[in-house]
Amino acid sequence: MKKQTKSGALFAHRPYWAQRFGTAPFLPMSRAEMDVLGWDSCDIILVTGDAYVDHPSFGMAIIGRLLESQGFRVGIIAQPDWSSADAFKTLGPPNLFWGVTAGNMDSMVNRYTADKKIRHNDSYTPGDEGGKRPDRSVIVYAQRCREAYKEVPVVIGGIEASLRRIAHYDYWSDKVRRSVLPDSKADILVYGNAERAIVDIAHRVAKGESPKDMHDIRGTAHMTDGAPDGYTVIDMTDLDLDNPHGKTDMDKTVVRLPSYEQVSADPVLYAQASRVLHQESNPGNARALIQRHGERDVWLTPPPIPLTTPEMDGVYGLPYARAPHPSYGDARIPAWEMIRFSVNIMRGCFGGCSFCSITEHEGRVIQSRSEESILKEIEDIRDKVEGFTGHISDLGGPTANMYRLACKDDEIQKVCRRPSCVYPDICKNLGTNHDPLIHLYRKAREIEGVKKIHIASGLRYDLAVKSPAYVKELVTHHVGGYLKIAPEHTEEGPLSKMMKPGIGTYDRFKQMFDQAAKQAGKEYYLIPYFIAAHPGTTDEDMMNLAIWLKRNKLRADQVQTFLPSPMSLSAAMYYSERNPIKPIHRYGSEVVHTAKGLKQRRLHKAFLRYHDAENWPLIREALVRMGREDLIGPSKKHLVPAWQPKGTGGRGGEGARTGRKKGEQTFFTQQAGEGRRPKRFAKSTEGRGKPARKKPTKAR
Repeated sequence: MKKQTKSGALFAHRPYWAQRFGTAPFLPMSRAEMDVLGWDSCDIILVTGDAYVDHPSFGMAIIGRLLESQGFRVGIIAQPDWSSADAFKTLGPPNLFWGVTAGNMDSMVNRYTADKKIRHNDSYTPGDEGGKRPDRSVIVYAQRCREAYKEVPVVIGGIEASLRRIAHYDYWSDKVRRSVLPDSKADILVYGNAERAIVDIAHRVAKGESPKDMHDIRGTAHMTDGAPDGYTVIDMTDLDLDNPHGKTDMDKTVVRLPSYEQVSADPVLYAQASRVLHQESNPGNARALIQRHGERDVWLTPPPIPLTTPEMDGVYGLPYARAPHPSYGDARIPAWEMIRFSVNIMRGCFGGCSFCSITEHEGRVIQSRSEESILKEIEDIRDKVEGFTGHISDLGGPTANMYRLACKDDEIQKVCRRPSCVYPDICKNLGTNHDPLIHLYRKAREIEGVKKIHIASGLRYDLAVKSPAYVKELVTHHVGGYLKIAPEHTEEGPLSKMMKPGIGTYDRFKQMFDQAAKQAGKEYYLIPYFIAAHPGTTDEDMMNLAIWLKRNKLRADQVQTFLPSPMSLSAAMYYSERNPIKPIHRYGSEVVHTAKGLKQRRLHKAFLRYHDAENWPLIREALVRMGREDLIGPSKKHLVPAWQPKGTGGRGGEGARTGRKKGEQTFFTQQAGEGRRPKRFAKSTEGRGKPARKKPTKAR
């Protein structure tokens, strides 16, 4: 096995010979488009579960345009009919390889709710139509590619492949599934941000190398037969070990995870595998991982090296058409409508929230674009995007306010193994200076033709309280009626499992927010997000959250029940009922209470909508069981009344009645990838008895 290749410059490769064909207005989706471009074939064909939108918020557009910049002819097959291989033959066989992705979302998260009900919409499909991609799209698409052209290599990637790169708990089948690599029979899997890996793979395949033999590219997984000679193997099936580090040559060490067969039979070993995987996530000190699947092993190289600012600028400065492919005509693609006037300024998240998949996919190191690159994109939107009225809908990313935030010392960052830079407290080595972001906002507002810059990405409020100047700047100039933040809960039990700050931090931020709004003469409101039924949440925790909501005159109009996304720490808690944030032992590990039954999950969701009469019977029953009949009655101090309105309470806690009273704020709370906002929004109030002046702006 070769030594891991170093990062290198992303755009330093000598262009492939096909560069002579130039830049395509859109990457072709038909032979007719290829003919116009003068192509007799495609070098690489990308298959995706999303509609093709040529914009840097869509993964296939970034990878396609990046490969085009390297000189390759890239075609797109978007949302093909998977009932046979015919649709996969549309562009002919690719000369080098297939690139397969489920799209911007995991296909199962996209298709099913937290209650395992089928969604009838898909924001990434023309007309918002559901059912245009198969379940477990990566596996299905890869198999169809093989059927179409058996000898062409298959490279899988995107978030679905990334989050299923090892044996993982699958909520929808309620079992542990194998890595998607052997199930798809692909030659190589690319995980995380794929730019470095896919460029290296393309140039090496062009020189005659097979992807299945590329064992030295960071951020990839391949099948192998054990560890090569000379490697030190640390066997983490031993629960007495807590992943020793620093005693061996990192480049010649591999950490063996419990096998697929072991983790599927033993939840404690599953928790151990999850803990070790997340410990090996820092590109500065992560070691290779290996996991047995039957007679062979899945080998994961260390995570990809983060892109530098010039490389980020290069990726986002590629010649995107910034529009859906013309073949869609006037069909509305909701995901495109949501981001068409937004700008992504950074990647990554060091928050480490246990339920979130951003860290597992994009990494903890923040990768920021330069101010010049961001301002140029705003000008491009102004000049090129149809329908622009002067409003930029978002300057953000996974988090609104992590732009250019990083560890103060590169050497400390390289050896750090903390799962979060902000939990349980903000690390003393983390820089929290928001001045570069404030300066960016001000420069963006100065651009001619720009009337308003909105910030719609979720705000990390525990960081924001470190910069009163940022909060003032944000509230004075960039809030459009409301600002969404995510305390997720009020109780220490679930918050400690989520790795989220206590509700006191929310209270401090709210005080700063309200003060800044008052000084600016604005009437703005905070929209808090909450999760029901997260591991570590008891019925009493949800009851206390409901009491907090009522005391603060908040009413959740749309709520979210926890969904165990593949490979997340929270999914490991849900399946194993152990806490992988802490060391795992056969006996003595922290046991995590988990709401798994449908009735209990509905109860937790009902507490968030305590005001809905449809939920009152379920809540009353629970309050009696908990000995809290004192919360049942007609006054303001009671949570629910003893009486039931005629015609309500017969749907088991899934009603949709709001019944908002004067002085109470109605808000929407949901997690990324979970459902969609309704087309019409209820007006918001903050407990002052006055409606918000502006409707909420849809967020990314």
